[in-house]
Amino acid sequence: MERNKPMGIKAYIAANMREYGLLFALIGVMAFFQIMTNGTLLRAVNITNLLLQNSYIIIMALGMLIVIVGGHIDLSVGSVMGFIGALAAVMVVQMELPVGVAIVICLIAGGVIGGAQGYWVAYWRIPPFIVTLAGMLVFRGLSLWLLQGQSVGPFPREFQVIANGFVPDIFPASWGESIAALTGQRQVNVLALVTGFVAAGLVIWRGLRQRATNKAYGIEDEPQSFFVARTAIVAFVLVFVMWKLATFRGLPNVLLTMGVLTIIYAFLTENTVIGRRVYAMGGNEKAAKLSGIKTERLTFLAFVNMGVLAAAAGLVFAARLNTATPKAGFALELDVIAAVFIGGASMSGGVGTIVGAVVGAFLMGVLNNGMSIMGIGIDYQQMIKGLVLLAAVIFDVYNKQKQG
Repeated sequence: MERNKPMGIKAYIAANMREYGLLFALIGVMAFFQIMTNGTLLRAVNITNLLLQNSYIIIMALGMLIVIVGGHIDLSVGSVMGFIGALAAVMVVQMELPVGVAIVICLIAGGVIGGAQGYWVAYWRIPPFIVTLAGMLVFRGLSLWLLQGQSVGPFPREFQVIANGFVPDIFPASWGESIAALTGQRQVNVLALVTGFVAAGLVIWRGLRQRATNKAYGIEDEPQSFFVARTAIVAFVLVFVMWKLATFRGLPNVLLTMGVLTIIYAFLTENTVIGRRVYAMGGNEKAAKLSGIKTERLTFLAFVNMGVLAAAAGLVFAARLNTATPKAGFALELDVIAAVFIGGASMSGGVGTIVGAVVGAFLMGVLNNGMSIMGIGIDYQQMIKGLVLLAAVIFDVYNKQKQG
């Protein structure tokens, strides 16, 4: 069978600008702030802070991506996150319930909240904008009522480790000391370093495997030189970031949580029937329903999932601050939605990836962090983030018109 001539690099990038434009943007933004902050951005302590500061945004972005791909929106996630943090504070600090019990109750509560909102959207066909706007107001008020307008804390140490703890190094201390002596570092966490090389190896292996599969089925693939360059950049970034973490305090607990959740949700959306059905529903709900997909149940489950992840983010946020405040989560839903759209999701549904949402969240995080280091005021930060979101949406509309 005669196969099409492979596209050149320029033609391939032009045809896949949605996927690779974000990667180029993230690299460019990081390079800019690295120069403008005199190297502060990529210091080990700042990379750790970046991960900790954006962990709850990334966790919620995973759920928001599924909601938006399914053709809906959830404006209540910031308020739900704050409410769950308040609920955890009341149970753990005031009622002195065991931390494990409180965490389970909070996650269940998040699922119930998501299910309550999803029920009205899925089965009563009430627009999600209205339902979740009401939820945003309701749970903001419930947070104020639950905390009686006061901050509640501090949390016990076993609760704080959710966000502020680090994974213990399982390798002998002598290994880290030897590597530190060879590299001139004060300390090296071997587990973090090994994790970086393993992650880079998995990226290379997965890329080669996908490329071989595409070749076997005659599917047009990216140019080999571009594949090598892209894979090498991603592998290098993983090893570099893990090396930086290894020279500080190792792997944060929240990084492990984010990594596991990202892998799970990437698999669910890309390799499972339910994932493909969510995309089909977002692309054309009527056609999906006619093909036998139970769209109401899918919508309901998408909001339940969003509620559970908002609850998890609320626990991380409260643990990081070591207190629950009535204003926790205020306007964070905007950052979450912005991260998903910047990450390549379409406003009309049916388009978007988990990896794109995570990269979009990191891009927003780098912008916030870099501008804060440079001393740029919060007023200018908000304007710049708004312009970045607008640019992402314009880019999405432009791509659709070009393809149409």
